[in-house]
Amino acid sequence: MIVYVARHGETDWNREGRYQGRRESHLTATGRAQAAALARALEGVSVGRVVSSPLARCAETAEPIALQHGVTLEKDARLIEIAHGTWEGRLRADIEREDPTTMRAWREQPQLVAFDGGESLGQVLERWRTFAGELGGNDDVLLVTHDVVVRLAILEATHHSAARLWEPRVVNGGYARFAIGDGIWQLLDECVDDHLGGLRVDTAFQAL
Repeated sequence: MIVYVARHGETDWNREGRYQGRRESHLTATGRAQAAALARALEGVSVGRVVSSPLARCAETAEPIALQHGVTLEKDARLIEIAHGTWEGRLRADIEREDPTTMRAWREQPQLVAFDGGESLGQVLERWRTFAGELGGNDDVLLVTHDVVVRLAILEATHHSAARLWEPRVVNGGYARFAIGDGIWQLLDECVDDHLGGLRVDTAFQAL
């Protein structure tokens, strides 16, 4: 069983450098083009299920692929982004100025951060483990989710802790590829993004 774990396309708030978390932000024109490119990249593979975070940016990315493969788009709240709490809706530059201590911890020791009014990485990892442990069957699956969830999926499969959150490469419209056998997740590709071509965006300026 092959599982493709994709990050949604670029959003308005990605472009602005604004923290999204559980709030809604829709795809930009580039994000919609990335979703189309992802659909083309998966056109020749067998995808029997498409499961998305319930947030619009993921559903908008997943819908063309579900339609292409003739399957109903499923949504699962366990794939939702980490709740950034009081950071949500705010620009990264403002938080760097107004809450530098938490920002420094998030960059250097993310596994220790519990967002005020939000979640910790441990809580996100628990819901990912629950979801991943229940994923079975013979059909290959596409999951469309968020930056933090993709990172934790990669770290979990490679037996690394959440302390290494920022090491995996994750991009809008790209995907990690896993094989599942006997309940064991094996990472095959960390970041597949050749299909994006000139649609790649620089994530360094995003509020991640």
